[in-house]
Amino acid sequence: MTFTSWQFGVFVAVVFATYYLPPVRPFQVYLLVLSSLFFYGYGQAELLPMLAVAVLGTYLFLILAWRSRAIWLPVGIAFNLGLLAFFKYKFLFFDPISISTGFSAADFLLRLPLPIGISFFVFHNISLLVDLTKDDRTRRPSLTEAFLYIIFFPQLVSGPITRAEIFLPQIREKFLADVDFIAAAKWILTGYFFKLFVANNLNEMTAYMEFPLYETVRLEDKWLLVFLYSYQIYADFFGYTAIAIGLGLLFGYQLPINFNLPYISASFSEFWTRWHISLSTWLRTYLYIPLGGNRHGPARTYLNIMIVMGLGGLWHGAALGYLAWGTMHGALLVLERMLLGKIDDHSRLAAAVRPVRIGFVFFCVSMLWIFFKLPNFDHALAYLSGMFTASTFPGQARFFNSLAFIYSLPVIIQHLAPASLLEAARRRAEPYLYGLMAALTCVEAGPSTSFIYFQF
Repeated sequence: MTFTSWQFGVFVAVVFATYYLPPVRPFQVYLLVLSSLFFYGYGQAELLPMLAVAVLGTYLFLILAWRSRAIWLPVGIAFNLGLLAFFKYKFLFFDPISISTGFSAADFLLRLPLPIGISFFVFHNISLLVDLTKDDRTRRPSLTEAFLYIIFFPQLVSGPITRAEIFLPQIREKFLADVDFIAAAKWILTGYFFKLFVANNLNEMTAYMEFPLYETVRLEDKWLLVFLYSYQIYADFFGYTAIAIGLGLLFGYQLPINFNLPYISASFSEFWTRWHISLSTWLRTYLYIPLGGNRHGPARTYLNIMIVMGLGGLWHGAALGYLAWGTMHGALLVLERMLLGKIDDHSRLAAAVRPVRIGFVFFCVSMLWIFFKLPNFDHALAYLSGMFTASTFPGQARFFNSLAFIYSLPVIIQHLAPASLLEAARRRAEPYLYGLMAALTCVEAGPSTSFIYFQF
């Protein structure tokens, strides 16, 4: 069940209509847990036991860690990382078609598909273990509350990744009068607009980046597709998290902002404070700082950055392309630390070159998306090679630049229009703006396609 299906609309309407009824109010947490289990199991019911094992196992290790953190916290983290490694990386070692161990139970487990959203709920599990065992004075959640934190359906599949110490205090009785319907509606409409109008229409073009379709694309169009994919993946993921934030508000929960105009970043470190903020925050809090952060000299700092970004790439999937994407981002962060300090020390010089730096960062980020779009490393290298070598394939595909510009325009305006101008225009024409977005979403929605981050 995806956010863009009619089944999901019916599901949300039924849950919302029930959620605030006075007789149901004492059981709101239970309702959300059951609803989230239904949402996750819809179409993938065979994985519900795995989800239950992950949550119940984590809660068991949480109880044990309250008694002896030094022993059981590492065991609980290893348990979750083991689940992630088994489901995400088992096909590096086993062929799913020809699996036969001679044991029916083992064969069944090895043939299970990748659970949707496993990367996200495993990170929620680890946050629960770490955050709630740091201080003995921290309020200890019930099993039901832990379930809700981990599997709350708006954020279950693709985030944003919410820290336990931020989400759990919000668990209390909710009242309809407290719902900010206007804010929720704005977030949800904006999310659907960016997903259906921008991302889905751009996907019609960027699908030609896949092997072997890219062999039919002209050299100049290969360059165009790289930048269109930058707009698409932003619109797709921003759209999902905007919908999730709006749904959270409908049920009385504030989820964290996950994007803050990443393509106006003047440095790679700034990019990672604006792109997928909840993931970069998680990696910094639970991996980079425990590794030592920047506390042990430059060489150790650079090593820590490379480790974190490499693992961040592998978190997306068991493919060399993802590892290359993460490590190259790490290398850019290291080079930036080594070379850009002097420029940042001179405010006038930094201000003068900021537009150039924004363009350079956007160009590099866009080029690295090739390895994300094509996780098969050979295919990514072949695409890169094709950007500098004219294709001899007969009957090459052609793209309409005007359509590409129209579908990219919302992302461009959002990033490049001055904030003061946007705010003034929003105040004057907000009803018309959201009306236009709603109309375009309904009339010009692109062909249905799943959210990019659903595969992670």
